Order: sequence, then C-alpha cells, then structure tokens
Amino acid sequence: MALFNFKKSASKTTGNVMGADARALMAGYSIEVMPRTAAKIDSFAEILPKGTRVYVAHIDGTPIEDMIATAKRIAHEGFAVMPHIPARSVPSRDALNDWIARYQGEADVRQALLLAGGIAQARGPFDNSMDLIESGVFDANGFERLHVAGHPEGSRDIDPAGGRANVDAALAFKQAYAERTDADMAIVTQFAFEAAPLIAWAESLAQAGITMPIHLGLAAPAKLQTLITFAMSCGVGPSLKVLQKRAMDVSKLLLPYTPDAILADLAAYKAANPQSLIEGVHFFPLGGIKTATTWTAEHGHGPALAPASRAASAR
Repeated sequence: MALFNFKKSASKTTGNVMGADARALMAGYSIEVMPRTAAKIDSFAEILPKGTRVYVAHIDGTPIEDMIATAKRIAHEGFAVMPHIPARSVPSRDALNDWIARYQGEADVRQALLLAGGIAQARGPFDNSMDLIESGVFDANGFERLHVAGHPEGSRDIDPAGGRANVDAALAFKQAYAERTDADMAIVTQFAFEAAPLIAWAESLAQAGITMPIHLGLAAPAKLQTLITFAMSCGVGPSLKVLQKRAMDVSKLLLPYTPDAILADLAAYKAANPQSLIEGVHFFPLGGIKTATTWTAEHGHGPALAPASRAASAR
C-alpha cells in the first residue's frame, strides 16, 4: 500500500479540519487520566460521552489504593475503565494477583493496558508487557480486553539505540497471543504531532502481518510549551519538529495547540483506506481534562446532559 499523498488531499482537509470524516474518526475516542487529575473532576458524566473508555495511568509510586479508588469511582459513573498495569512497578506475582482481584472485586474491571512502565529497573519478576501476558494471570481471571502500547516513532526503553527491531518483535509476540486466545486486543500509541509517521507505521505493521486494531494517541489541546516539555520527556520522535517549527513562529507561540490538523489528515487517510488498522483515537489531556473534553464536545462528541445540568454548566 502506498503512503497517503498529503499534497493530493490538501484541498479536502484545508478549511474543513472538523468535517464528517474527522468527526467519525473521533467517535468512541478514549481518554487518559491519573488519580490526582481525576480527583479534580466533580463528575465525569457531565464532561464525557456515555460509555467512553477511560484509561487510568499508573505512574510509578502511585499507591494501588488510589488507582483502585479512581477506577471504582469512574466505573460507577458508567464508564469503561482500563487501568494501566506497569510491569516494572509490580513487586511480585502475588501483588499482581492482588491488584487484579481488587480491580475486579471493587471496580468490576475486565480490561487493562499492559506496558513496561516508566522506570529503568523492574521491582519484581516482570520487565515488560510480554512478561505480564506470559504470567497467565489475565487469562485466569477472565479479562476480556487487553491493550498494548505502540511506538510509531520508536521507544528508548525498548530500543535504546533508536531502532525498531525490538519494538516490532514485541508486537509480533502480542499478535501471536491475540490469535491463540479469546482476548480482544488493540494497540494504543504514544502521542505524535504529524500524521505521516503514524500512517507509515500502521502500514508497515499491516505488511508485517499485524491485524490488531490501532488507537492512535493524540495530544489534546494544551499550551505549546507544555506539549514540548511532555514530548521531549516521553521520547516523541520525528513529529516533534511540528511543535518546534510552531514555536519559532511568534504569531503562534502563545496560541494553544489543538489536534485539528493531524485529525484531518488521519481522517482523510482512513476515509480513503477503510481497511486500515487505524480504528480510532486516544487523547492525552496534557492541558487538563476539562480543556480536552470541552474541545471534544465542541467538535460533536460531548455528554448528553440533562436540562438542569446544561443550565448549571452554562453559568
């Protein structure tokens, strides 16, 4: 499959960045929160579409009690909760079993994002998501959906030299697992700021025999300086130049970044290639959860508020 020709499609996206195709790609979007950011939200039901999948990020050092309390609260508001399980932060197999039992018993969780985690050395027997999969714990506990991390622009944790060999091998392992189990699996990616690297990566996975759907990570609206800081700390690759170029334009420096342009390009590609592995988008609310959800609502994906709630939110 040839890489999508952005020059050819420019007239279809310019001036109509939130057209029908972009709104369709956003439908069913997921969003990520942390216990400390979720605590600032009075009601998720008032800011998110019903049934939205909410990932709960487990930053190393966060007490598991805070993770479970957050998952329980969001689940009770009617949302599909997907906690992160960071392999390197799990101190033992017994701890993993305890986490899973508590997530299920207290928050009725049946899905998880498996990833290595953000620390260099494992605290227990698990070093990466493949170790978590091979533990058999998720099979034994009847988890219905497992997502794994994707790195379109590489990962310094997996391939320190900046290559993709280990990243691709890990996805091949996970694809094989998906084929031999009943678990619904998908790939959710790190955020990026340019469509071309994401599309090229998705096409390369399809050519390598990967069939797991891809949920592309996008940064929700935020200040440019905030995004550059997060992007550099997270190892975002070639697409970072989009932000750097914007930062050099004084007229745009103080304006908030929004993902309209990248969504338009991705949506145009998906419309032209409906068989693509790209299934949807996942928002990282780096500028704040309310900022993100206000923007998504303005583009057609907000909650169905009751009249009283609408009046309260308008004040």
